[in-house]
Amino acid sequence: MQFQKPVLRQEMKLKMSPQLLQSINLLALPLQNLKLKIKEEVEKNPALEFVNDNQSLSFDEIVDKKKEDYDPFENSSDSGYSYSTKWQGSDNSKRQFMEGTISRDESLQDHLISQLHIQPLSEREIEIGELLIYNLDDNGFNIEPPEVLTNNNELETLNKVKSIVQQLDPIGTCTTDYIESLIVQTDIIRGNPEGTKEVIRDYLDLLNRGKYLEISKKTGISLDDIDDILYYIKYLEPFPGRQFSYERPSYVIPDLIVKKRDGDFFLTINEEEIPILQINSYFEELIEQKDKSDNRQQKEINRFVNSTVRDAKWFMNTINLWNSTLLKTARAIVEFQRDFFRKGPKYLVPLTLKDIANEIDMNESTVSRISRGKYIQTEWGVFELKYFFTNAVSSGNSKTAVKEIIKEIIEESKSEKKLSDQKISDLLKMRGINIARRTVAKYRKELDIMPSFRR
Repeated sequence: MQFQKPVLRQEMKLKMSPQLLQSINLLALPLQNLKLKIKEEVEKNPALEFVNDNQSLSFDEIVDKKKEDYDPFENSSDSGYSYSTKWQGSDNSKRQFMEGTISRDESLQDHLISQLHIQPLSEREIEIGELLIYNLDDNGFNIEPPEVLTNNNELETLNKVKSIVQQLDPIGTCTTDYIESLIVQTDIIRGNPEGTKEVIRDYLDLLNRGKYLEISKKTGISLDDIDDILYYIKYLEPFPGRQFSYERPSYVIPDLIVKKRDGDFFLTINEEEIPILQINSYFEELIEQKDKSDNRQQKEINRFVNSTVRDAKWFMNTINLWNSTLLKTARAIVEFQRDFFRKGPKYLVPLTLKDIANEIDMNESTVSRISRGKYIQTEWGVFELKYFFTNAVSSGNSKTAVKEIIKEIIEESKSEKKLSDQKISDLLKMRGINIARRTVAKYRKELDIMPSFRR
């Protein structure tokens, strides 16, 4: 018979404090997100503030300056109004007013309807077309089944108008989903290889997973034809309405800048984008002139001041850690990849996280975290730090370098006979890079370059 009894056991565990967790999370933040985090922390912690160059101005001086610049009618839409040197005549006023008006991008519906109205259709057909277009979501797909939009006796007209809308720019809208959209595009866009519709309808998932042999066995389509089908599909748009999305593109702001000077490289952090922080002077005075009375309210005040100042200092130290770790990692990368920074992407050498971790005496996970989402501006463009970590392929060349060489070979042969993957493989061997034809084909696809007969 078994009995349970308490056992005293001693063990060591790493307990993560909130501050340590904050440090780890901050390391992973790219520059833009770090700026937002700093702003949030300043709003939350009264002991923390931005270093402001205008601190020397008194409150009265700031108010007076605002009064000088203030004009209650400055935003007036009256084209005859002018103020000081800001407005030079009615023409300039009108121009500035027109430039200041809010503009709205053309929506998918607006774009389609403008085309619908120039089609040779009856008034009723135009009405049905508008119903179909306003029934589309952001992807260009039907929100409700088109059949519910009209009477049953108008189904023939509905199908006719739907077919016309599907052919408007962008091609493939007014469909149920991306499968139907691709099939519609295949009907309209010429040059589709035989069997394309069948592959789209029944084997798109297998195609996406690279199961070409399985598709070939099930359909009887040769591997070369499947390769052609893949490239045809690649240039279709599965979600045709997305090009009219209102989302604005996000622009990369480099975290680091590397410049070549006097034959050496100088690496700097983009400090213009990182706000400078300091402890609020009022809180510093409270710390220095701490009231040590036994008053309960005073004790609460002292506790609050100590806590906020401590958190503020910890946060500032964490930002400094972000700076130093990023700089240390980037310096090691620049040192390992000196040929890249001198001569360009073709000279990128194999590099792993472990190489950098050993060089700067840090954990691989820390290197991975600090290099993710961080960008460096070079003479050859702006690159994510992750770009510089690449495995060896052949003869000491990195995968990225080999892809750049393939791209260069294809560019050089544009005016001549188009090179097949096998010929590219042979040319690479002459340069001491031994990779198979299939590997060349794989890298070419990753570079978004079509096969020789489609170039």
